[in-house]
Amino acid sequence: MKVVGLVTEYNPFHNGHLHHLRESLRVSGAEAGVAVMSGHFLQRGEPALVDKWVRTEMALAAGLDLVFELPLPFACNSAPCFAQGAVQALDGLGIVDALCFGSEAGDLADLQAAARLLAQHAAEIDRQAADLLRQGLNYPTARARIVQRMAPGLPLATLAEPNNILGLEYLRALQQNASPITPLTIRRRGPGYHDTAARGRLASATGIRQRLELGESVQEFLPDACWSRFESALQAQRQLDWTKVFSVLLASLLQEPVSLQGLYQVEHGLAQRLTGAASTAKDYAGLVRSVKSRHWTQTRIQRILAYVMLQVSGSVMAAFLEAGPLYLRLLGMSQNGRKCLAAARARRTLPIIMDPAGANAMFRKFYGAGARRTRLAQAMLELDLRATRLYMALLKSSGDGHRNRDFFEPVRWREGP
Repeated sequence: MKVVGLVTEYNPFHNGHLHHLRESLRVSGAEAGVAVMSGHFLQRGEPALVDKWVRTEMALAAGLDLVFELPLPFACNSAPCFAQGAVQALDGLGIVDALCFGSEAGDLADLQAAARLLAQHAAEIDRQAADLLRQGLNYPTARARIVQRMAPGLPLATLAEPNNILGLEYLRALQQNASPITPLTIRRRGPGYHDTAARGRLASATGIRQRLELGESVQEFLPDACWSRFESALQAQRQLDWTKVFSVLLASLLQEPVSLQGLYQVEHGLAQRLTGAASTAKDYAGLVRSVKSRHWTQTRIQRILAYVMLQVSGSVMAAFLEAGPLYLRLLGMSQNGRKCLAAARARRTLPIIMDPAGANAMFRKFYGAGARRTRLAQAMLELDLRATRLYMALLKSSGDGHRNRDFFEPVRWREGP
């Protein structure tokens, strides 16, 4: 059975995602689709609008066959780390034939040409980018200008648009890992990644979240099969509360700056800047604006704030990134997905977790009792479990359930093919 892989966040799943899924199945000729999805903290550092189980149910309803959680060290990180982790995860499943990503370019040849330049001239590009950073440019724009000088025929947008940037990193990760997975891309339809204006029934996830904050209806922008699950979560107040996010951050940031030392990416001088901003900021957005500078972009600050909330150690994170994903958490599947997993059991190079309660025994069996990778896998899972406990405390209402929900939520199941 041919399988296409997607790297996703679905925050939330909307009509543009449905187009991407259907086109991915079509252009790849695949009979099944598998998503590696971020959990409760996303690539840009923000907590997800609704929890990973609601987003899994939406993805299954739309037609995906398997949904796995990408471990947090990769899901909430820079584009290169995010892409590396996602590609290693898809490789580790042993079932994925193609990776299809959306892009503004919609042209694989241009993206592959740019990816080759980035790989061949990495040191020179970084040296020149450092000069442009000192002039006030952000890294993606600086890198795009340098590569365009090297290859004038490449459009600047190929290197600077958000989905193109991730696409370039997927291509580099496939090359670096000598992956047998075939890359494919389809052109992004409708509003851009950051656009808030809608076009017909298409709106970006950013635009949908903004409309929700304004109390506007978003039903027309979500597939009919997904809407009831999303609406139920909103009605139950199982959505992110930014006021709570800000309060949790203040509790950490209003301590002495020394308390932030050793946390991932909290570099020299940043601890003081964070605590200073926390002393006057009135909300989360204001906190980010106060810390942001030409050296520290908004996205990077948002990720660092997530690391502060989760107390992520820099040394431990470095070990995670060196090792790559050491397991995948199965969040949902269809009957078709179950057949895919069963057929590729011998080719799988990562353990699959269905119930965290049995994970440590699985790690010992897979990697060996007392092995370093066993200990790293246990620590990586502990971080994912911590992220869920914190996330439950950040919702408008976590209901009557236990905040340690990873131990209580079953794998979601879609009946039929």
